Amino acid sequence: MPELPEVETVKRGLAPSMEGAQIEAVDVNRPDLRWPFPKQMAARLAGQTVLRLRRRSKYILADLSSGESLLVHLGMSGRMTVSGDPLGQFVHEHPQLEKHDHVVFWMAGGARIAFNDPRRFGAVDLLPTETAQEHPLLAKLGPEPLGNDFSEAYLAQALSGRRTPMKTALLDQRIIAGLGNIYVCEVLHKTGISPLRQAGKVSAARLAKVVPAVREVLEAAIAAGGSSLKDFKQASGELGYFQHQFQVYDRAGGACRTAGCEGVVARIVQAGRSTYYCPVCQR
Repeated sequence: MPELPEVETVKRGLAPSMEGAQIEAVDVNRPDLRWPFPKQMAARLAGQTVLRLRRRSKYILADLSSGESLLVHLGMSGRMTVSGDPLGQFVHEHPQLEKHDHVVFWMAGGARIAFNDPRRFGAVDLLPTETAQEHPLLAKLGPEPLGNDFSEAYLAQALSGRRTPMKTALLDQRIIAGLGNIYVCEVLHKTGISPLRQAGKVSAARLAKVVPAVREVLEAAIAAGGSSLKDFKQASGELGYFQHQFQVYDRAGGACRTAGCEGVVARIVQAGRSTYYCPVCQR
């Protein structure tokens, strides 16, 4: 599942072709993905100008001149690819559309954006821009980890008294929006906190390290274009490269990369998901 860095990378890749541009037409090649598409979606999008692209958690939002916003969730295998970009940042000629290009946006400047989703776990919706934060997918999300609302004081209060494991707490989208399995593993290793430790029992001093670590890990991943595992590609079709910087994720049996630590990375399962950590230096 693409996490915050992957979604942010896609959003930035789409911006040169979409922001400020008019949507000439939209091809909708099936009635649904994870859920049915909005009624008359193609007609509601055609002729609208994309005023702004933004990201909320793992969702991309395109604010339109109609007063509606297009919400896109990539799901497990979704990707958005750009071709024919007039700025010359992508391939100029449109390649042949693929089997799983379920929604295709034709932009007035000549760009084509295809939403491809083989497993169909993604989602597309239209919602009023003014009340976007009330949408069921967005209403209960916690603060953005790269925003000002995510602070040491906030995190300490949010985790106070919680008996759930630290890994589970950081994955809770109601506490922090956008963090997923890969980056939580990396953050916990960076801070030396065991994924098994109860969130409410992490000391204030150790908890103070989490906020800057979250930002450092996410910013490094965004700079690397995200992590390419299985299906993820950027809007340009390129792969991300942060997986080459993983300290623990997907490295079970490998030596811990913490200086002076002689531990070996272990893999356990928590809430049905793989957790990678060093049992020696993460406590």
